[in-house]
Amino acid sequence: MTRLELLYDVVFVFAFLNVTTVAAEHLTGRALLEALLVLVLLWWCWIGFAAVGNIIRADQGVMPLVGFVVIAGVFVLAQTTSVVFEDPAGGLSGPVVFACAYLLTWAVKVAVLWISMPPRRQAHLRSLLLAAPTMAGGLLILAAAIVPERLVDPAAVPDVRMEVWAAALIVEYSVGILLVRTGWRLRSVGHWAERHALIVMVALGESVIALGINLTLNRHQPVTWALLIATGCGVAVIASLWWLYFDRLALAVEQVVHGVRDQRRLPLARDVYTFGHLPLIIGIIAFALGLKRHLATVADPTGHPGNELDLTVLYGGVALYLLALVAVEWRALRQVRALPALAAGLLGALLPVARHTTALTALVWLTGTCVLLVIANLATIGRSRRQVRALATRERDALEAEATAWRRQHL
Repeated sequence: MTRLELLYDVVFVFAFLNVTTVAAEHLTGRALLEALLVLVLLWWCWIGFAAVGNIIRADQGVMPLVGFVVIAGVFVLAQTTSVVFEDPAGGLSGPVVFACAYLLTWAVKVAVLWISMPPRRQAHLRSLLLAAPTMAGGLLILAAAIVPERLVDPAAVPDVRMEVWAAALIVEYSVGILLVRTGWRLRSVGHWAERHALIVMVALGESVIALGINLTLNRHQPVTWALLIATGCGVAVIASLWWLYFDRLALAVEQVVHGVRDQRRLPLARDVYTFGHLPLIIGIIAFALGLKRHLATVADPTGHPGNELDLTVLYGGVALYLLALVAVEWRALRQVRALPALAAGLLGALLPVARHTTALTALVWLTGTCVLLVIANLATIGRSRRQVRALATRERDALEAEATAWRRQHL
């Protein structure tokens, strides 16, 4: 992975932050649906650049320039997430600006993909088969920005835009089904796995920001034991989510994909990473959103759990993350880990009860569930964990030895 790709991912910290900030202002079912649509679109935008980087090094030739253009487009996307469905009066049209920025990012990536293909007619037809659904989806997003306000009642425009967005995303994600028919090859499993691991870190970083920014915004409030305990609980949950993914599963999944060397590799990588990591990201961002609102409730002297939807998002985000871990492990390792699924079920059972407790108690219950899951996981997968981590350590040592030998000879 190159440093330019790291910079690209940093922009997504801002994008994720904007999505949660906008949704947190007035959290409703509709706001959640809008945030979900934006997140799914941002994920597909991120996947495109990761795929291009898997074919061509992002720091070679004209790729840095391409990367900065894409980064600029993503930055505009992040800035306009609050106005993609309902455009305030005055200034430029927010939905149109968003759609144009999105089309720009994909036009640049498709052009690079086309140029990188071998100079054969069949190769270009395959790249066209990949690009067509995505560009068609982008054009539908643009149509959603322009057409509805000319055809329907102004009050119905946001609903129509959301419906067209849903159709556009379905069209774009159909690329995943077409992959096996295009002759696409995953050139570097290590790069692909590292990129997805990093975007999980970016999402977890958004949770850290949600934890810290709430304390900063409420800096005039007195420091209380409840606030300190809530902060500790937030850190413990974030650490648990990190541990459940990075300690063993991420390494094991990468090793399995490395070991598949025939035509099954591409569908496996698609299912595990492109599709399987999307609910992981959504779960983390939902947890960050719920944490941001829940901490404000903890700071309330009454300690009441507040809006029921806040708690649903908080618990539901973690539960979705755990279920996504189960799905990824099943698809890659053909193993069903019962403990994360049971923990997700426990959170669902605790939710109705937590609504009638204090905000701090509800957060402590969530933290206890996550921490106990990590402890139970370590106790039940000790042998598998040691094998996976030992193999990863040997691989790292071998790569470092090879790099050291090369440097001694050439530098």
